[in-house]
Amino acid sequence: MPKMKTHRGAAKRFKKTGKGKIKRWSNYTSHILGKKSSKRKRQLRKEKIMDNSDQKRIEKLLPYK
Repeated sequence: MPKMKTHRGAAKRFKKTGKGKIKRWSNYTSHILGKKSSKRKRQLRKEKIMDNSDQKRIEKLLPYK
């Protein structure tokens, strides 16, 4: 059976933590920032943990990460 290929788009967007959870970066951070408060922009800089229902889908795209 051939090796599975890693989905390169997903590999650039997601990382696995030490416990196997998947981290992602926040969206809404690139433009139209003038109307967003400083608090909101500061919180958007942090990484988020994927929800379990989405995590199963992403793990299929990242078989070796």
